[in-house]
Amino acid sequence: MCVGRWNLSLGRPFPTAYTSLTIPGRRPDGTEVVLKIPFPGRESEHEALALSHWDGDGAVKLLEDDRSLGAFLIERCVPGTPLSNTGQDVALDVLSSLLPRLWKPATDPPFRSLADEASWWASHLRENWEGAGRPFDERLVDAALDVLGSLPGSQGEPVLLHQDLHGDNVLAAQREPWLAIDPKPLVGEREFGLAPVVRSFELGVGRREVRHRLDRLASELGLDRERARLWSVAQTVAWYSPWHIEIATWLLDM
Repeated sequence: MCVGRWNLSLGRPFPTAYTSLTIPGRRPDGTEVVLKIPFPGRESEHEALALSHWDGDGAVKLLEDDRSLGAFLIERCVPGTPLSNTGQDVALDVLSSLLPRLWKPATDPPFRSLADEASWWASHLRENWEGAGRPFDERLVDAALDVLGSLPGSQGEPVLLHQDLHGDNVLAAQREPWLAIDPKPLVGEREFGLAPVVRSFELGVGRREVRHRLDRLASELGLDRERARLWSVAQTVAWYSPWHIEIATWLLDM
């Protein structure tokens, strides 16, 4: 249906897309595009709307959106090299310029607020941890729950946040040198926006590297380092994966 709707010629799906069916294609005029059909999920529910809100300013452009099909078209990043390939300091140069462009004013509906998302994480975090066999130290659970209970009510100005801006979700492109892809949008304070970068192991794994990402971005962007650190702990634990737990531990001990 998508092929007929937008008159597309499609290639093979990208093998590294895990939360959507994402397929490169061409329009009849030769324009390279990407067809994206997100799998049902909380984080990516309003991805097309976030791209529309950014309107190509620092992120890929939304070209077409058909909610009845649950699919949309975006511009294709060519050559598409991930930012993580550049090394940490070059990547931080890019992100320091890119993040403020993405932090556009936004009201919550239909985007979820960071406060609501924090409450949702807190409601099942301990249960999920126990159900997974207590795979990491309980003090991380306690710390994350403390953050999720204390920070949402004292946030700064709300802006649109890309809560998955890791080193592989910024790609080399032609329209601009680097463009963000794959947003999982929330509306909340800017300090939370550092969390996915800080925990981005693609930019370098190690206590020193994690601290460097936090210190440099908080300083260059004029943000509250402690709030950024605490949000990084909370999101890293809430989005638990085995390779992130060491990062959460380092952040907690900083």
